[in-house]
Amino acid sequence: MFERFTEGARRAVVQAQEEAAGLGHEHIGTEHLLLAVLARPEDPAAAVLVEAGLDHATARQAVRRLLGEGGDAQALASIGVDLDAVRDAVESVFGAGALDAPVEEAEPRRRGWFRSDAKGRRAPFTARARKVVELSLRESLRLKSGHIGVGHLLLGVIREGEGLGAKVIADHGLDFAALRRAIEAKTG
Repeated sequence: MFERFTEGARRAVVQAQEEAAGLGHEHIGTEHLLLAVLARPEDPAAAVLVEAGLDHATARQAVRRLLGEGGDAQALASIGVDLDAVRDAVESVFGAGALDAPVEEAEPRRRGWFRSDAKGRRAPFTARARKVVELSLRESLRLKSGHIGVGHLLLGVIREGEGLGAKVIADHGLDFAALRRAIEAKTG
């Protein structure tokens, strides 16, 4: 199935992993897929949400409100330390990615997008997030697209309809049917 993913959709899946890690979450859920789509506002599917008033910053704030931040980030936030502000300050002086840990070689192992590596460094996809990816394929087939793009991932989030990604959209007051029509018009 992954051979059908466009480069943009592949980047969105990787971005979802980065969104989860950035929030300190130990899973990759539908909310992280939504954030990944919104991280690329130039994509036509993301533009539909942005034009409706749901941008990356707004969605990220909603995810934080719903889930909080995992690990030490939550403890530091409770005493007034904003890790995003700290990261921004450090990266402005030392460059992007200055606080990122070096990537180590993983031991050979059965791998895939939905599993962690041998050392457990990648968060697993939730069942709902896996369902969204499956639904994105179904949306692509239904629309006779021949590929799975970012828009299909977003349609999968909407079609799944019960994960936190869908909740963020619904809580923003957006109508799923109207979004679906707008995304389909831009996705094809």
